[in-house]
Amino acid sequence: MDSGHKEILYIERAKNELDLANAIFKLSINKDLKLEFELKEDSTFFSNVISNAYYCIFYSAKALLVSKAINTDAPEEHRKTLDEFEKLVNAGEIDFELLKIYKSLVVKADELLGIFKKEKSKRGKFTYRKLPQSNREPAKKSLDNAEKFFKNINLMLRKPN
Repeated sequence: MDSGHKEILYIERAKNELDLANAIFKLSINKDLKLEFELKEDSTFFSNVISNAYYCIFYSAKALLVSKAINTDAPEEHRKTLDEFEKLVNAGEIDFELLKIYKSLVVKADELLGIFKKEKSKRGKFTYRKLPQSNREPAKKSLDNAEKFFKNINLMLRKPN
């Protein structure tokens, strides 16, 4: 499979993960949706939102890496992906691209890297928490981070060469 095809598959997967995270968040806070799906009123799925938000970020990063002919595979695919993404940040490649795309709006690559690291960490921490209701705030933050990360990576992938 060529890298262009893999890039498209990864960014589509990232978008699917983001869409699912949004849907699960809405289901967790909307009583009418819970009723429609025959769920208990106190049912929540915030840990799933965090997990899907992480995967949105992961697949977005994979898409960017593949676009630069950098492949990361098992074993330790997640660690390798983070390491390779961090190399691009340290090389200044991501800042330059974002500056070019946004011109007057500067989005620092360090912030994107920080989001990726934080979400990777939160995936483990909050996925196994016992009280799902207590995950609402971290789930919302994860969702916001995933949306920001996806948007910026997607813009970088769409920029003209």
